[in-house]
Amino acid sequence: MEKKEKKRKEKAKWGIKVGEGRGSAIGRGVAVAAVIGLVMMSQLESVEAAVYDVGGSSGWTFNVQNWPKGIRFRAGDILKFNYDSSIHNVVVVNKAGYASCKTPGGAKVYNTGSDQIKLPKGQSYFICNFPGHCEAGMKIAVNAL
Repeated sequence: MEKKEKKRKEKAKWGIKVGEGRGSAIGRGVAVAAVIGLVMMSQLESVEAAVYDVGGSSGWTFNVQNWPKGIRFRAGDILKFNYDSSIHNVVVVNKAGYASCKTPGGAKVYNTGSDQIKLPKGQSYFICNFPGHCEAGMKIAVNAL
């Protein structure tokens, strides 16, 4: 008991409060919690956004409408549309525009040949509005969770 009291007095002499030494349980707990939090946040960010090449190695072309089947899209994922911009484009349409292959007024049209579109939550529809292309299967519908 005498040794503990002597240590306590020595620490007090130097202005060190008991429980605030470099090995305190509270300090270690805070440090561990901070590290765990940072690791978890980095994992969330890496899971958050996936990038998909629409149509796979063939790219954005005819008969691509079945390409999304079996893929679980999430809000924030990015669709990459790679295509020849002299003969194709990408148009974001609504459900009616997708079904009818008609471009509604005010629709966003992409035409760079290498477009990246971030998916919002819910259903999204894309077509090529060059004559006959949508009707030939150059359209996709995706649902992002």
